[in-house]
Amino acid sequence: MWLINSPIGRKVVMSLTGICLILFLTFHCCMNVAAFFSGDAYNVVCKFLGSNWYAVIGTVGLAFLAVCHIVYAFILTAQNRRARGNQRYEVTSRRPEVSWASQNMLVLGLIVLLGIILHMYNFWGHMMFAELTGMEVAHDPADGFAWIQETFSNPVYSILYLLWMVALWFHLTHGFWSSMQTLGFSGKIWLKRWQCIGMVYVSILMAVFAFLVLSFWLGFAPSMCCA
Repeated sequence: MWLINSPIGRKVVMSLTGICLILFLTFHCCMNVAAFFSGDAYNVVCKFLGSNWYAVIGTVGLAFLAVCHIVYAFILTAQNRRARGNQRYEVTSRRPEVSWASQNMLVLGLIVLLGIILHMYNFWGHMMFAELTGMEVAHDPADGFAWIQETFSNPVYSILYLLWMVALWFHLTHGFWSSMQTLGFSGKIWLKRWQCIGMVYVSILMAVFAFLVLSFWLGFAPSMCCA
């Protein structure tokens, strides 16, 4: 199958899974907006999702997309390194048109992966997993607002999340337009447009997530959120 065996097919899989993951981040961002205004409203969303069958299926599907994206990223990186051979050691400076993010996508991806593991521990492990297994945790698994308050009141976690978001910003701003280019939606005219759209779109997503972390860390979230 060309999607698995050919380099172009693998890039298509990378692009499609990446776009799906960006769409999930968009949904997650919209969900988090509720926490800025009302803890009760945010918990209504958490309760609607919870450990219901559709949420579990969605989580499994999301995990499958993430695994595919990560595995194909390692495969393509290994292929590119083999193709360049010793030439990569002879390059002392990058071309102006090659972005820093494009040359460090694997490193950025590893940081993003570590951030995902941390996020799953802090939230998925204490919420959906705890509800499914009946594990005792500090708060009600459906009380997502309480978990946000506890997690981001910890300065270590807050700093780690902010660093994660910086890595995500670099990774996604490059990945967005690169995916469009791979899927054939980018030409001489649209390349710069997709780069601009990706920059704005991803910046808004990361700004919302970062503001959520900072608002709870610095203690002014309770003034606009009601638990």
